[in-house]
Amino acid sequence: MSARPDWLNRYLAGEREQVWHELRQLGDRVRTPGLAEEAQAVCDEMAHRARGNIEMIVGRLDEQGHRFHENNDDQTPVEPYAPPGPGAESYLQWLEERLGSLPMTLSSWMRIVGDVWLVGTHPRWQSSADADPLVFEVEGTRKPAGGIREHVEQKVEDRRADGRRTPFLLPVAPDHFHKANVSGGGPYGIVLPDGCADAHFVGEIGMPLVGYLTLVFQNGGFPRPTGDDAQWDVLYRLGQGLEPL
Repeated sequence: MSARPDWLNRYLAGEREQVWHELRQLGDRVRTPGLAEEAQAVCDEMAHRARGNIEMIVGRLDEQGHRFHENNDDQTPVEPYAPPGPGAESYLQWLEERLGSLPMTLSSWMRIVGDVWLVGTHPRWQSSADADPLVFEVEGTRKPAGGIREHVEQKVEDRRADGRRTPFLLPVAPDHFHKANVSGGGPYGIVLPDGCADAHFVGEIGMPLVGYLTLVFQNGGFPRPTGDDAQWDVLYRLGQGLEPL
């Protein structure tokens, strides 16, 4: 591999899987000068594509009459998407100062994408909340008073006070049971610290974050189809024209 691989142009040309493979193979060596800038550019392009996909899915769900709501008995209405707020960069720095390196895809997501919550009820697919709809919230901009950031900050400070050196799971979403308002397991999250290009996402199983998001968008934002007859046309319409990551 040359000192300055042409990852971004290759990614744009469609060599996405090979580029991600090369980036992952490097581990934290991707931070080497001459490599880091190119790797971050790929991660930023991925995030721009993900944001476009999310905005498209939210718009289509709105048009189809999907009600976005909390995963509670009251089904409290919510805003499904919020772009990064003015505090995104400072929060990134705060997390790095206390936990160490953040993977580049997580950094790109926080700076470019923001917070998304697709949980709700679709008029043609009443069990849509059972299909593990995409939720990814780090900064908490979707609900400024919701306490997401405050909760994480408290967990991080408790960890520092206890002197723990074990990996930290940054929560980004409830698990698929909680999304459907059923008691379940722990939250989905990102393992930190991590100096690699792609984050390690922990959900039902562990996988690269880009691999998880690819699965999500291949299924129109709902990666666990429930088998309802009505869902297939809904998912087909949601997934048309989404950008590959």
